[in-house]
Amino acid sequence: MNNQIIKLTGLTLLSLVMAGCNVSADFDDPVEDISHSSGNADLTTFVTIGDSLTAGYADGALYLHGQNNSYPAILAQQFAKVGGGSFAQPLVSDNLGGLLFNSVADTENFGNRRVLDASTKTSGPIAGNPTTEVIGSGLNGNTYNNMGVPGAKSFHLISAPNYGDWTGLAGKTANPYFVRFSSDPTTTIIADAAAQQPSFYVMWIGNNDVLAYALSGGTGAVSGVDSDDITPVATFNATYTGLVGAFTAANPATQGLLVNIPDVSTIPYFTTVPYNAVPLDQATADALNAGFVAYNGGVATLLAGDPAEVAKRTITFSAGQNGVLILDEDLTDLTGSGLPSMRQATADDLLILTTSLKINTVAPSTKLWGITEPLEDAYVLIPSEIQAIETARVAFNTTIKNAAEGDVNLTFFDVAAVMLELSTTGIDYGTGFVDATYATGGAFSLDGVHPTARGYAVISNRMIDTINGALNATIPRVDPGAYSTIFLK
Repeated sequence: MNNQIIKLTGLTLLSLVMAGCNVSADFDDPVEDISHSSGNADLTTFVTIGDSLTAGYADGALYLHGQNNSYPAILAQQFAKVGGGSFAQPLVSDNLGGLLFNSVADTENFGNRRVLDASTKTSGPIAGNPTTEVIGSGLNGNTYNNMGVPGAKSFHLISAPNYGDWTGLAGKTANPYFVRFSSDPTTTIIADAAAQQPSFYVMWIGNNDVLAYALSGGTGAVSGVDSDDITPVATFNATYTGLVGAFTAANPATQGLLVNIPDVSTIPYFTTVPYNAVPLDQATADALNAGFVAYNGGVATLLAGDPAEVAKRTITFSAGQNGVLILDEDLTDLTGSGLPSMRQATADDLLILTTSLKINTVAPSTKLWGITEPLEDAYVLIPSEIQAIETARVAFNTTIKNAAEGDVNLTFFDVAAVMLELSTTGIDYGTGFVDATYATGGAFSLDGVHPTARGYAVISNRMIDTINGALNATIPRVDPGAYSTIFLK
């Protein structure tokens, strides 16, 4: 184990790169141990369907190590110990994570995976030339048990028949990750998954239906089907019903584990940068306050009849930690009078991870972002946006749970509760401990959204526990301590 104390844009981090260790017999017993059984579960043909979380995405990219330690790969490994069948994944070509399009890399949209650089004290893409080709990958026409497609929303799985057609890449109607391994240019993800007539499947979809909006800082619509929108509840409900129905139609006896959607406020991408990330001494605070006298006076005059909004918009700095200056489109529009819709962030706001690289840097106006120039909307989730995300998520999760409870062959898995546990108390898995602290907690990769291999192992164990309880099985767990966390450059 290599330990280094480093600092990342004002955040002190203990970077842990865990070496592999032997798997304890308490977790991973041999196949011949008759105490382990599939019980009432039929694991003969195991298929998973979903988005980047199912694909094994981590550190901002899809790379071999992540795929080989995806939760589907871990489950399949453990299922094999109790008679489960083979499990194939559409593996990428390297551990870099970038993509090639006719031998040309698109580093802006599909860069290499992130690693922690101890010298610059920041995370950034690992060096190297990617080798994973999207067009002409050689995978098309084959069958893959892991149907996780990074970037997919729920309706992409069922109602996007050209999602795997490379000719749609330029117009963004196709997904390069599905283009790599779709059986046919006109197929859908659910068609390829259901065609395998799985005896058991795991479906974890719906994250991007709210997460895309959240990652954009709420710049999309609260109900729409564009890339940064929150999917309409009616669309999600119809889609989810169709996905479950497709599996059942392919194999009426199929069993499944339906996974819900976590709260965005439980993942490091939205919890690492505090709202009061501006440290000041008294002299600097006094100088800044002098610069906002005219603004505060204008707000007080124009909103004299609304003291609550005046208080919210009044900019005041003091010695110690101060709220970051942000834009808030929910404030009364005073731009006609030359006053921007800005205020200081509070504990009710969520600043996205990348603000750590922006706060206190020089804006085009020559002012300082987050201090004298408000952060743009894309960097902050304000309360109304957080509420819109949560309203949709709760509705989506109700649909998922109802689908599971409405079919005796289906089981509900509450991964949202697991993520909440990681973000509050952390999880002691017996040989170690993980939590949701960025870079040091062990559970989340450097993109702040996707788990590490160890995080996926923890989730896999909880899935195994749920399957064992529902289907009278004794599938063995893994030791998460045998799986990696983040990587240093």
